[in-house]
Formats: sequence, structure tokens, C-alpha cells
Amino acid sequence: MIYASGAEFRAAREKRVLLFGMSGLGKTHLSNLLRDAGGWFHYSVDYRIGTRYMGEYIADNFKREAMKVPLLRELLMTDSVYIASNITFDNLAPLSTYLGKPGDPARGGVPFAEYCTRQAQHREAEIAALHDTLRFIDRARDIYGYSNFVCDSGGSICEVVDATDRNDPVMAALSGTLLMVWIKGSEAHRAELVRRFDRAPKPIYYQPDFLAGLWAEYLAQEGKPEDQVDPDAFLRFGYARLLDHRQPRYAAMAEWGVTVTAEEVAQVTDAVGFDDLIARAIDRRKAP
Repeated sequence: MIYASGAEFRAAREKRVLLFGMSGLGKTHLSNLLRDAGGWFHYSVDYRIGTRYMGEYIADNFKREAMKVPLLRELLMTDSVYIASNITFDNLAPLSTYLGKPGDPARGGVPFAEYCTRQAQHREAEIAALHDTLRFIDRARDIYGYSNFVCDSGGSICEVVDATDRNDPVMAALSGTLLMVWIKGSEAHRAELVRRFDRAPKPIYYQPDFLAGLWAEYLAQEGKPEDQVDPDAFLRFGYARLLDHRQPRYAAMAEWGVTVTAEEVAQVTDAVGFDDLIARAIDRRKAP
């Protein structure tokens, strides 16, 4: 780890942390809190993915839909309108909408082969955006004068790295420059995440082999062809399994850094409280 003790972290002229864990446990909450307090640069991996690496895919998808409407088709063909996503740190809907859900097109689904293509695009984009973290640390300091840096990673970070491999290029680069911080949820948090997801299923990124197995299992269970699958029903079917699949992957990543609980995160109300949270986690990790 880049900080040997909680005291060293508190005294550091440059505090650099990367937050990871399931979506909904507090990564963006903490990042926004630090940014709003001042003195911290907030780097959102999902925002970088949706702007730098998948922005063109997203806009092209909007244009394909617009071309189905005669009026919009005419305006597009004459360069009379401009179509782009309005993605922000707090609204990543354009990215998730493009990622989509597999299944019946009449219910908003996309063919599974196309879905897999978009998944592969996201994987490549996420790896690139994670590598960009180091460059943004320098940019934040050199251009804007920020000495403290928080990387707000996506929930799928554990799917694009192999934390059991000490030579994994992404993990090695990140952990050598930032403190890796896992926000770990409890069983109660898991149940709440599942409840929220059941109410409003959202597109999500899966590790390829896990997705293939999940899709085959669902098709066998339902006995339906791919183009008749209810997209939301498939996502609900797989979400709890996804949480269980990711848990050991997050735990392996935590071996490169420290762990805090979602309950601890919920108690943080300012930058000083964040420093306390991380310092305690470092000392806890170092304790015999």
C-alpha cells in the first residue's frame, strides 16, 4: 500500500484513493462529498467511459433510432440537428441505455449477439478508463492545482481485472499510485440492492464467461427462443447471482488495499470524517 499507517495518510500532502464495490453502497456519495468540500479532484470512471470511449457508440445509437422517424431523418440527412448524449457524473443513463438488455426487441431488448458486442466494447473502454486514472492524477495537479484525488470506479471493475494475479497490469498500476478501498456491504445491504434492482432493473456489465453461463441457464429454464426473452426478467434472474459472483472478486482486490463497511461510509459527513475512515482502515489492516 502507498500509505504505511493511518498517521501517514492523514499527514500526506497528496491523498490518492480509489473506491470500489457494488453500485449503491456509497462510492459516488463519498466522491461527491469530497469534491463539494473542496481540495479533492473527482475522477469518475463511468463518466470517462461514457464520454471518451463510448460517446460515439452512444450517439450513433441515438441517430439510428432517430433515422426511423421521417422528420428527424430529413433533419439528420441535412445536418440540421445535432444529436448527442447529455451524460453527467450523476446521470449515466445514456451509457446504461446503450449497453442495453438482451431479449425481445418489442420489450426494449437487443439481440444477444449485439448485446455481447456492446459488453466487449464496455470492457475495453473500462480498462482504458482505469489506465487513464494515472494521467488524470497528473492533470488534476498540473492544471487545476488539486493535490488530493478520488477515483470513483464502476461496480464492474472487479470483472475487468484479475486481482489474484500480482502482475495484473491494471491492478499493479492502480495500487502503486492510489490506495485501493473496498466498500463492503452486509447481507442486509445485499438484500436491499436486490430489492431495488427488482423494482427497476438496469443494464449491467458481466464477465463474459459468467454472462454466457447465465444466459444459457435462463434460456433452458424458460424454454424460450432468445428473441422472446423478457429483458427485465433476465436481469432480475441474474442480479443476485451477479452479487455472489462479484463478492470474492472484490475481496481479492481488497488484498491490495483496505476495506471499509457500507455502515461506516454512511456515517461520513465531511472530508475530515473521510480521513478518519481511511486512517482507521489502514491501521486496522496493519494490526497483528
